[in-house]
Amino acid sequence: MTDLLDLHKYFIGQHLNEGGVVADFTMGNGNDTLFLSRMAGESGRVYAFDIQEAALVATRERLERENAPKNYTLIHDSHHRLLEYIHEPINAGMFNLGYLPGSGKKELTTKHETTLAAIEAAVSILAPDGIILIAVYPGHEEGAVEGRMIGELLSTFDRRKFSCARFNLMNSPTSPYFYLIEKSAKKANN
Repeated sequence: MTDLLDLHKYFIGQHLNEGGVVADFTMGNGNDTLFLSRMAGESGRVYAFDIQEAALVATRERLERENAPKNYTLIHDSHHRLLEYIHEPINAGMFNLGYLPGSGKKELTTKHETTLAAIEAAVSILAPDGIILIAVYPGHEEGAVEGRMIGELLSTFDRRKFSCARFNLMNSPTSPYFYLIEKSAKKANN
């Protein structure tokens, strides 16, 4: 059966090589940060964001316990402020929206206002042939709103510069799904 997490990793692997610059825009417990750190390797760079101190602590512990390459910068700030921290093109980025798993704070979730701003900022620094993946959890009210609004935003992107798609299980409407944004490998003529 289709595993959306495996699909996520497959798509990232098609765009990211050793030495790449990547961002985990919602570090949570560090699973995606660890994956990106290993994919980028010793010569790569990983920027990871979260607004909760508990996320930074959990992620740092996971990275150290798993002997991740020391290529990461953990940032205690909202993802919508990413341009204050990342001053170079990124090859890949991941958003895993919703709330911090295991925190017991399900009312503290990502919000569409900052998520949309973060996506637009991330796309503005996406390198040619770069990719951004956005996992959406529509099982709670804000997640459903976020998902709908992200779809509306991505439908406005120029198809000559970006390929945008949604991957979901059609027979499970409240299951998580993800959006993919791929930037053309060719530099656009302005």
